[in-house]
Amino acid sequence: MDFPKFQRLVEDRTGFRTMEDPTASGEYFSDSCGDMYNFFLKVGPGAVIEDISYFTTGCGFGTATCSLVVDLAKGKTIDAAAAISAADVEVQLGGYPEKKKDYPERALEALHVAIDDYRAKVVEGKIPDYGTMAAPELPGRRENADEGAPVAAPVNGGTDDGKLLIRLR
Repeated sequence: MDFPKFQRLVEDRTGFRTMEDPTASGEYFSDSCGDMYNFFLKVGPGAVIEDISYFTTGCGFGTATCSLVVDLAKGKTIDAAAAISAADVEVQLGGYPEKKKDYPERALEALHVAIDDYRAKVVEGKIPDYGTMAAPELPGRRENADEGAPVAAPVNGGTDDGKLLIRLR
């Protein structure tokens, strides 16, 4: 386990906030320890998660795990976010202690409830089907790019000076 990264995640609490007027939200309550996890999503054209945040009553492992899920899901499509696995989360932290191995599943369950809420609202006509809208072209973003593949974008605000910035997700 990467303890310095864990400590940063607990201290910085990336994405720890409630969201005003989310497109969708989802809550999971863990009967085993009493922790509650709630994710909030802002979904835009292309069904891309433009913003994601969370609230938890959990301990440092719950906070760190939710922050990792925020990092993994932001900027992905609803379908790509739904495919995030517990192993994907665990590798981001370099593993979990044996007694804490279920934290990725807990956080992902809350994310899946939020994704299901989004999908139900689309079916019910409560929100537009953002998946049918073309996603805006962002610098360095390639349509149908392999998840996790390097993305090249021009450096210096989009000028083409022959340099490439490689971003790894």
